Amino acid sequence: MMTSCRFPPLLLRPGTGELLDHGDGGVSVVLAAGTATGDAFSVVEHRLAPGAQGPPLHRHAHLCDAFYVLEGTLTLRVGEDTLLAEAGTSACFPPGVAHTFLNPGDAPVRVLNINAPGGWDRVLRSLATAATEGGVDRAETGCIAAERDMIVLE
Repeated sequence: MMTSCRFPPLLLRPGTGELLDHGDGGVSVVLAAGTATGDAFSVVEHRLAPGAQGPPLHRHAHLCDAFYVLEGTLTLRVGEDTLLAEAGTSACFPPGVAHTFLNPGDAPVRVLNINAPGGWDRVLRSLATAATEGGVDRAETGCIAAERDMIVLE
């Protein structure tokens, strides 16, 4: 059975997209906001600075979380397993799977993140705003992200 996914075509030129500064040397570029896709999905490019910790270990009850490493080597934690994901690697996490990512290396990492349903960009906006207003600790990250189906595990 095919479902209906209706929204106007979306085309972004290179160097465009909504830039969200997380205050830790990392940024996210929103390429397809949930509001632009009828909340079907969101597409965001994360640019992680060397040493970036990423989000706390978490899972989602309903959200599917997919990653494609564009540049560098991303460290993925899936449950108790830690995996190195070099450029060209993709990973998809269905609801319920504990995961996180980080960049412990000394080179930047760029990763494309696709979420379904859409709306995760709203959390990233809230986190970026909080970062510019004095920083965000892991507990606050959990509180902000809980509004969009992120359950922090540690």
